[in-house]
Amino acid sequence: MPRPAGPFTLASPRASSLVALAVALLGATAAAAGPPQRVVSLNLCTDQLAMMLSAPGQLVSITHLAADPMMSVMADQAAGFPLNHGRAEEIHALDPDMVLATIWTPRHTVSLLERLGLRVEQMPLAMRLEDIPDNIAQIGALLGREAQAQALIADFRAGLAALAPPPEMPLRAVLHNANNYTSGSGTMAADLLVLAGLANVAREAGITGGGTLPMEQIVMLAPDLVIQAQRYPGASRAEAVMDHPAMLALRDRGGGALADAEWVCGTPHVLRAVARLAALRDAATEGN
Repeated sequence: MPRPAGPFTLASPRASSLVALAVALLGATAAAAGPPQRVVSLNLCTDQLAMMLSAPGQLVSITHLAADPMMSVMADQAAGFPLNHGRAEEIHALDPDMVLATIWTPRHTVSLLERLGLRVEQMPLAMRLEDIPDNIAQIGALLGREAQAQALIADFRAGLAALAPPPEMPLRAVLHNANNYTSGSGTMAADLLVLAGLANVAREAGITGGGTLPMEQIVMLAPDLVIQAQRYPGASRAEAVMDHPAMLALRDRGGGALADAEWVCGTPHVLRAVARLAALRDAATEGN
């Protein structure tokens, strides 16, 4: 399976133009009003992009998830910021002049903050690899840090270009989570599998987006690698399928675990996930 020719190609030229226009308008607004001086982030993914792009002292609080090494690839950097739990009253007390949220931030929180007179910017989440540069550019425009955003985008593109070409005959892999949850075509995870030189078995099964792939079907599809999600403290019945003898037998053929922190957010850090996937692919190839 060849690497996509253009990982940053949007669905249409019109869509690309609309994104560029939106970023330009954000930049013009930031330039007219001056960049925000006290920014609070309410989402793990905006936390990370804001930490990468903000000026010293500009970002005054990020979510507690940013400091959790199981969820955040920037947990060490997060140690230098006050943490919040997304409650409107604590956000208001921080006296921000901009709040970064996403379309998934609870609507009642956004509504209350807006009624209190705060500026809330709701960012889209990066659902595909091609969305990452757009999100970086939008955060950069909101923070008045356009030059830093363009530099980060350039570094990301360079990192993509430096990836080793995938093999002509990619190994077949399945992403396996609790309750047999997996990621099919049209997802960030699927894009990263392709970049790592792996064919997504869920796509063979006709799964688009996220969905469940019954264990019996996984066994019949016989993937070369089983890429499991990380385990969290405690135990749940939903995770029992991950230790079923049939799945253990498949994992003996090849595979491993990938931490959520490495690809839960659409940031340049997803290149680390690609490197880890490629390493698992190489290990499986040598084992066979």
